[in-house]
Amino acid sequence: MLFNSLHYLIFLPVVISIYFLIPHKYRWAFLLAASYYFYMSWRAEYIILIIVSTVVDYYCALLMSKEPQAKRKPFLLMSLFVNLGLLGVFKYYNFFTTSLNELFLAINLLNEIPGHTLLLPVGISFYTFQTLSYTLDVYWGKREPERHFGHFALYVSFFPQLVAGPIERSTHLMPQLKAPQKFNPDNVYYGFYRILLGFVKEVVIADRVALLVNTVYNSPEMFAGPQYMLATFFFAVQIYCDFSGYSDIAIGTARIFGIDLMENFRRPYFAKSITEFWQRWHISLSTWFRDYLYIPLGGNRLGMWKTYRNLFVTFLLSGLWHGANWTFIMWGAFHGVLLIMERLSHEYLTPLTDRIAAQRFNLVKVVITFILVNIGWIFFRANSAADAFYIVSNLFSGFENLSPVSAFANLGLTKSIFLFTLASICGLFLFQYFDSQKNIYKRFEHWNKLYQWTFLYSVIILILLMGVFGDESQFIYFQF
Repeated sequence: MLFNSLHYLIFLPVVISIYFLIPHKYRWAFLLAASYYFYMSWRAEYIILIIVSTVVDYYCALLMSKEPQAKRKPFLLMSLFVNLGLLGVFKYYNFFTTSLNELFLAINLLNEIPGHTLLLPVGISFYTFQTLSYTLDVYWGKREPERHFGHFALYVSFFPQLVAGPIERSTHLMPQLKAPQKFNPDNVYYGFYRILLGFVKEVVIADRVALLVNTVYNSPEMFAGPQYMLATFFFAVQIYCDFSGYSDIAIGTARIFGIDLMENFRRPYFAKSITEFWQRWHISLSTWFRDYLYIPLGGNRLGMWKTYRNLFVTFLLSGLWHGANWTFIMWGAFHGVLLIMERLSHEYLTPLTDRIAAQRFNLVKVVITFILVNIGWIFFRANSAADAFYIVSNLFSGFENLSPVSAFANLGLTKSIFLFTLASICGLFLFQYFDSQKNIYKRFEHWNKLYQWTFLYSVIILILLMGVFGDESQFIYFQF
């Protein structure tokens, strides 16, 4: 069930109404049933995978709590084996078998490993990491296991963030799901505000720019440097609006129930370094990798070179988490190398970095960071590694006798829609800039109610008139 579907627009108010009408002691069961229905509306049989992960991690955590730290490892290994095994079979099996078959062919071996045709379960990477964080926290003694199976099952499958995050920690989300929540008009109002903001990002901007991005990236041999640059910039906008838009809708939906989800994005394209970018982009995932991979590997406690190794391994696996394709692995490796280079520059070029850090250079640093992030997006978006290298190698071609009409014609958007899209992107970045300076929502709260609702209804009309709906509207991160 997509957030931007009619099905969801009927589902959500019904669930909210029943949730606040029934007694608190029955709410967990109702919300769990609603969450399972939400997931099963996509493909019913795959709910078995969520239930298997839930049962295994629930009992592994209980069994670990009965043992001293030294004897907990078998139960942790069981949890890792089941969860990562399911993830591996459904998401990575074909990738690794295809890669091995290509290797066998290259070295003249006739052996061929058969693949499978199973459809990738929506959100499997997200809920797998969410439940694994719980098991690891219990293993390390950071929390006691949850005794109520239903409350734990709801934590794993809470529908607003089930299929694309934010990836919540049990210590943050579970107490809120168990606490009695009262209907609060302020929560409804803020939730509605965030949901509309998410819809603007998704259906007005992301799904619109996707038309141009798909045109160029699906046939790169037909275009040249100017089109690659424009399409890559548009993809940077698309993936940000798509994913942060989904997070906005998830956060807004949860807030209506009285539940606060963690912020997943904090204006990442305003970052002044790659390090800062990852403190602002997909925060729930980057902090997950920090806490459950980078730090257990040793973090920055084992010396400079092992720190660089840990950084590179973490981002290499982060790339693999995003998808079973060499393009994602290259994207992760690219960011790992950039972070190592940043640390090296701070290590050996301190006087230079101090000088660059002066206030008047902040805009330059933002622009440089944005350009580097866009180079990485080429690998992320390309359909294959060959396409990615082709685009990079021809990025500065085709500028001879350049005319705007010929360069940007036949890219999937009419002239008027193209100009509207550019205006929308500028409006989004201006909104984010002023929000960072003035906290627009806090000011908006003090408006006269008539003005507030006039503004919100105007946004709804904008979404209905300029949004992209139907088969062309989709969330990119559903595939992860």
